[in-house]
Amino acid sequence: MSDKSARLTLGNETWDLNVRQGSVGPEVIDIGSLYRDTGMFTYDPGFTSTASCESKITYIDGDEGTLLYRGYPIEQLADHGDFLETCYLLLYGELPTRAQKEDFDFRVSHHTMVHEQMTRFFSGFRRDAHPMAVMTGTVGAMSAFYHDSTDITDPHQRMVASLRMIAKLPTIAAMTYKYHVGQPFVYPRNDLDYASNFLHMCFAVPCDEYKVNPVLSRAMDRIFTLHADHEQNASTSTVRLAGSSGANPFACIAAGIACLWGPAHGGANEAALNMLTEIGSVDRIPEYIAKAKDKNDPFRLMGFGHRVYKNYDPRARIMQKTTHEVLAELGIKDDPLLDVAMELERIALSDEYFVEKRLYPNIDFYSGITLRALGFPTTMFTVLFALARTVGWIAQWKEMIEDPSQRIGRPRQLYTGAAQRDYTPIDQRS
Repeated sequence: MSDKSARLTLGNETWDLNVRQGSVGPEVIDIGSLYRDTGMFTYDPGFTSTASCESKITYIDGDEGTLLYRGYPIEQLADHGDFLETCYLLLYGELPTRAQKEDFDFRVSHHTMVHEQMTRFFSGFRRDAHPMAVMTGTVGAMSAFYHDSTDITDPHQRMVASLRMIAKLPTIAAMTYKYHVGQPFVYPRNDLDYASNFLHMCFAVPCDEYKVNPVLSRAMDRIFTLHADHEQNASTSTVRLAGSSGANPFACIAAGIACLWGPAHGGANEAALNMLTEIGSVDRIPEYIAKAKDKNDPFRLMGFGHRVYKNYDPRARIMQKTTHEVLAELGIKDDPLLDVAMELERIALSDEYFVEKRLYPNIDFYSGITLRALGFPTTMFTVLFALARTVGWIAQWKEMIEDPSQRIGRPRQLYTGAAQRDYTPIDQRS
């Protein structure tokens, strides 16, 4: 708690509001009692200046281009750890010891199978259903299969639900992909690591042996780590809001998946790849740069800029390196989309228009190229985002449930509709 206060003056009346200080980041003015004291609300569309909760999980400094998971820079976790280590960190607050890591990995790997009746659930979807529609419905349906982990007041059940979702979302995502391409489901294997198991479930077929390429597995693991959490974004806020009502954890994560589907959120990497495809070649870039600068042209450069980052997205640097590693491993030396991406990045970092507006490349700019090289269709990109972000959603949900000050979310509004009026019988209306 800061020793400072903010003073609000309305006419002849004055109120002192507490100012709270986090461990890092800007101070916040506590307006929890504002309506009670003044009879007024604040107006903040999009919650751009509002802290909706107190959290110890993730911190972003958008001006400096910093992303910390529990205090650890994302660059260090992506370079030196693996995704399940990051999961443990987000869930429990500290990096695991070797024994804790081995125990956690074992528990996750032995929760990867889904209830066999869930395999029949997929046949209810149309063959051409979007994979995100399938994911939303299937994850929501998990509460119908796992009744022993829906009591949110029981810490043990919360832990079991958390492990189940971290373990089973790759299986469900792989089943979603297989259904999408018309291939048989491939069961998980406990002898493979998290990312390798996922790639095996996606790309193995019963008639051939499939060996997971370790370079590609490491790239997939890094992608999961980079997407694991990102503070109070739209989907995380959705999970917290759903959870504040007491909804079961599977329903809350399904709500987060539904929110992530939006093109302004999780669908941005698909949109960035589509944009690079539309541009097609380096010689057409000047035409599209001119369109992007034209206020009267609806064209937008996807994969540039960020709601929070006003500097280079730290995840984008790691993703750029990963992209090159994957393309080199697969022998893709001349990728026209990568050529376009590199030239667009060069322009964005040197052109006065982009520098002034701080439109730096973000993670979506590179992840689409990488996922395409790994063999995934664009319709699966947001599914992979949801798979990775599940642990962040769970950590945020768990923190909210265990916060004694948390109440059901109830945003207020500035009403601008009709004032009270009387009902008019239909034959008297003009």
